[in-house]
Amino acid sequence: MSGMAHTNTPELWIGAWPWPSDDTHKHARGALGCVSGPASSTGAARLSARSGLRIGAGLVTLFSPPGAVLVNASHETAVMVKAFRDTDELAALAGTCRCGLIGPGAGVTDETRANTLTVLKEARSAVLDADALSVFKDDTETLFAAIDKPAILTPHPGEFKRIFPDLLDQHDRETAARIAAERSGAVVILKGQVSVIAAPDGRIVRNTHATPFLATAGSGDVLAGIAGGLLAQGMTAFDAACAACWVHGELGLRLGPGLIAEDLPEALPELLSEFYDSRP
Repeated sequence: MSGMAHTNTPELWIGAWPWPSDDTHKHARGALGCVSGPASSTGAARLSARSGLRIGAGLVTLFSPPGAVLVNASHETAVMVKAFRDTDELAALAGTCRCGLIGPGAGVTDETRANTLTVLKEARSAVLDADALSVFKDDTETLFAAIDKPAILTPHPGEFKRIFPDLLDQHDRETAARIAAERSGAVVILKGQVSVIAAPDGRIVRNTHATPFLATAGSGDVLAGIAGGLLAQGMTAFDAACAACWVHGELGLRLGPGLIAEDLPEALPELLSEFYDSRP
């Protein structure tokens, strides 16, 4: 479907959904590692981790700076928490993951820059969100050169302009997203009222299936976690991005007014059961 934008519907990706077989074990369902921010900014990564676990990743771990370990561990049960002190220790952790996710609550710091490059190098695939994008505002060449495996970038328009400063001023959103994906070598989700999902090979999908009630703190962290959880289970980056956007929108439509980000992953079991029961 290269060359024209399609509307995002389950028919585009549901056939690739990574359902477990009868003899599947947790290690076969994929490992997702989410890099936590410092002690005062841990909630975003926890939302991503929870969402990745709910969407089906078999093992989800928060990679935590030492000073944030107790905060994270006091909030988590099924999500594991492991400390790292430097990029060498993060590299060892990320190397065990089918997908590494970084950016939510990370901070725009030299540490985030180094940690992002480490995740891109060591994990088998990656989701970069929020601060993991903004930190490369003045050095996008280094970021794009490091993307040599399946990756999904999830910028809102402000973050998009930081790493692709010329595109939205010169092009419509679909063209801008397509050029961004080609330039970066990653699948790009340009978030908005209508999110645009673009692949480096020119495929474009428009996600109109959403609600303005998703405009709430932490909602994007949930989207990133859903995408990361699907990547961890072996979905392609483009399918994972399209599926994550539709599922995220569907959860918002079901929950409606009053939803907060914490509600979103808890609504996944009902939706996933419907998907499962409608398999051919």
